[in-house]
Amino acid sequence: MNTGQAAPGYEPRGAAAGRPGAADPDAASEMAHPTTCRAREVLQRVGDKWSVLVIDLLGQGTMRFTELHRAIDGITARMLTVTLRGLERDGIVTRTIHPVIPPRVEYALTPMGRTLLDTIGQLVSWTDSHLPEIEAARAAYDARYPAE
Repeated sequence: MNTGQAAPGYEPRGAAAGRPGAADPDAASEMAHPTTCRAREVLQRVGDKWSVLVIDLLGQGTMRFTELHRAIDGITARMLTVTLRGLERDGIVTRTIHPVIPPRVEYALTPMGRTLLDTIGQLVSWTDSHLPEIEAARAAYDARYPAE
């Protein structure tokens, strides 16, 4: 349902944008930091749960689509396609098509994509090492606030 409010991060363009700072006190701040919106877009891509898993897996080496699909529990083929295309567009993943019948497509991290491995590896390790605590916290929360 449309409430008439713009989605978070949405910035109107052209005449709809109005004058900077006129109706939006944060507009002047946005203009002072022009990369804020662009950085948020990139963070949304690399911070997405599927992207984190894809980058982590490709850190082990080049993989085919079907290998990635089998290795990531719960991801649909469509979501994997969307994730890989976004990562390729941002220069994090390369896609190589081998001219054989049927075509063989492989994905690998770019040199820039490889720079994410330490950070993502730390995030994955942190998650793995804190799963019992997270599950206990969730159970305690759910006990205090049962679903209605």
